[in-house]
Amino acid sequence: MPGNIWVLAEQWRGKVSEITYEALALGREVADQLGVRLEAVLLGHKVKDLAGTLGCAASVFYVDHPMLAEPIADLQADALTQLVKARKPQAILIPLTNVSLGVGTLQAEQLGLPVVNFCKDLRVVDGKLQAECIMYGGKIETTVTAPGETVVIGLGPGARPADKGRATQAPPVEDVTVTLPEKTGVRLTRYVEPEAGDVDITQKDVLVAVGRGIQSQDNLALAEELAAAMDGAVCGSRPVIDQGWLGLTRQVGKSGLTVKPKIYLALGISGAPEHVEGMKDASLIVAVNTDSQAPIFSVAHFGIVADVMDVIPALTDAVKSKKG
Repeated sequence: MPGNIWVLAEQWRGKVSEITYEALALGREVADQLGVRLEAVLLGHKVKDLAGTLGCAASVFYVDHPMLAEPIADLQADALTQLVKARKPQAILIPLTNVSLGVGTLQAEQLGLPVVNFCKDLRVVDGKLQAECIMYGGKIETTVTAPGETVVIGLGPGARPADKGRATQAPPVEDVTVTLPEKTGVRLTRYVEPEAGDVDITQKDVLVAVGRGIQSQDNLALAEELAAAMDGAVCGSRPVIDQGWLGLTRQVGKSGLTVKPKIYLALGISGAPEHVEGMKDASLIVAVNTDSQAPIFSVAHFGIVADVMDVIPALTDAVKSKKG
């Protein structure tokens, strides 16, 4: 009898992460195809009320422990290991974010389970789980048939729309007790907040992204004017952030933020796999680059082979004229 599908509900500072609902949406599809239950696992301290938001799952296992108050990977892995030993799920979907990164691999190592990381999709083929994964910073995509009776799936952001993983009903919750050490080698001392007043680019419908083609920090004013005309925000690729032209909270890509705006203007960005990984799911991608062979054109819906310094003012004038 195959085990159920589990989703580790990522919560941080009293809120459930968006990727949890994405994982629940995908988990529901897979569980239905296999004819098994979808169950969520919530780890934390005094956050039981968050289980009520996980109604896409048939039930929730809640582990409350003071040592789980902060997202420390080895402690979360220890708790998850104890649950897996007792319940034996068929697959465990674990978000791959800065909060939960490492939990799955640590837990799998403890139990000797196979791990399929950087998964962007999961389906059932001939009764077996088949995962589509991104490897080497987006340079290679591969399909993996998950081996073994229990497999750990490291799920990247964007697998499914988060809204599909939300439900109005509250699921039944089962309190589960685990044993954890009183001390750990990792201790969180404080959280460093973004600069006050900075925008959250993950919530913007329009993003004007700049790369090396912007040439200098002084030219950012042109991008800001275009973004303002489109009611959007300016972001950038890693070279721009490394130069100090934009803050870290504006970086898009593997080492920055993953964004899914309605419109993404890639201005003077070559399209390295690390950057593409963070923006490829935008609804509409428009790329501008002088190099007709730039990789960014392979993911763009529309492309302009031109100097961004000529295109940006023209776009700004066109937007303002249309709105006027």
